[in-house]
Amino acid sequence: MPRTARRLGPALFLALAACEGANPSLTDAQQPARPAAQAAAQLPAPDPSPEAIAGSRRTAITEAVARVSPAVVTVQTERLERAAASPFDLFFGNRSGQQVSSGIGSGFIVRSDGVIVTNAHVVSGASKVQVALRDGTTYPATVVGEDELNDLAVLKVDAKDLPTAPLGTSRGLLVGEWVIAIGNPYGFLLGNSEPSVTAGVVSGVGRNLTGRGDGPGVYVDMIQTDASINPGNSGGPLIAATGEVVGVNSSIYTPSGGSIGLGFAIPIDRARRVAEDLLAHGSVRRPWIGVKVQQTGATAGRGSLNTGAAIERIVPGSPAEEAGLRVGDVIVRSRDRQIRNPYDWEAELLELRVGETAQLQVRRGSREQQVAVRVKDLPEVGAEKVAVLKELELISLTPAIREERGVRSAQGAVVYKVTERVQQALGLQPGDVIIQVNRTPVTDAQQAARTLEYYSGRGPIRMFFERAGTVYSTDFRIS
Repeated sequence: MPRTARRLGPALFLALAACEGANPSLTDAQQPARPAAQAAAQLPAPDPSPEAIAGSRRTAITEAVARVSPAVVTVQTERLERAAASPFDLFFGNRSGQQVSSGIGSGFIVRSDGVIVTNAHVVSGASKVQVALRDGTTYPATVVGEDELNDLAVLKVDAKDLPTAPLGTSRGLLVGEWVIAIGNPYGFLLGNSEPSVTAGVVSGVGRNLTGRGDGPGVYVDMIQTDASINPGNSGGPLIAATGEVVGVNSSIYTPSGGSIGLGFAIPIDRARRVAEDLLAHGSVRRPWIGVKVQQTGATAGRGSLNTGAAIERIVPGSPAEEAGLRVGDVIVRSRDRQIRNPYDWEAELLELRVGETAQLQVRRGSREQQVAVRVKDLPEVGAEKVAVLKELELISLTPAIREERGVRSAQGAVVYKVTERVQQALGLQPGDVIIQVNRTPVTDAQQAARTLEYYSGRGPIRMFFERAGTVYSTDFRIS
């Protein structure tokens, strides 16, 4: 495009000069056509030297890949899963069996002493984790910590002087600029350990995924790209043409199981913060100010996506109450982020840090005002898992109940009874339908109880539930 602009400049100048009375003269375009052979003879001859050819093959993309790909690893996992008992097991009195299932994903080294970032869903529930470098060298890995809400995990291998991927920033990404996804699609199907490379552009930034698929999880502030992301790429880096990591490949939208050009990556700025928390504390300190905002329904019009985040509930004694926020206030800005809808507020919560003061701009009636809110840790539920279950009685969502109550979710656990204490702490009400705990979809009441037991003592929990056709979430811990 710059070269074209240089060509257009003189022609435009001549046209203006002619309008002002300058003597007309033939431009290059008006000259009699020259024979093709004569024109070709004046073109510079291509340089056939090997050095020139090699130089023309090297681009910003190839240089970026060469800079990052040595730090990209394959993450191999094994999980013990329950299986139906075989006749042989039953003969010896065993009523259930176990089988080992293998999984595979990608990751990248961020510290030369063996610290690796990947997706939480790659290693979740794994009994054994191994990491293979580009040259095939394999190390046993320890899971330092997982943050299932952000779908990020940190691994550690016992090694030194490993190549590292330079981390950039996800702020300031331009829609349309080149990005490269590096990973291990379909594992070792290709027969070697070197990562694969796909290129595309940044299709969008700040994407909030609201579609309802297998689960009701909401993914906010994501980077969208058309660089192919296939099974096995999860956890690998998304890099800019500068050769710096700008995102962590996480998910795709696909009706077929393969890439259709709708891939999403977690911004590297968020991944860096989560990794720092996991390395320092083994878990993520979830920021909390104690407000619940009205959620935008799946059938809401686009106009509702630019109305701010309206506060519908404030937890008593919370930082929000102490700062003077009120039910009905509409959050329109937090720090330097414009809050256009509840999804933007969810994205902002992922960026806030415990201990800092968030400067909120809220609309109250016809006026806007600034409110400073101190960000704190999530409040503890303060009870053992059995006590929580005693205070929460669930029934499985059946087709009859679903039809009677007009529930949109196909499966879940209906809150039948809940104590006043848990109502105030979690915001649950009788009739709510629990449909997901962290990234685990809830199929029935028994599975909901098992899932809560599994996450007990493992850090922050985000529970999704349906109420009157709208999906809400609540954050808490089980100590």
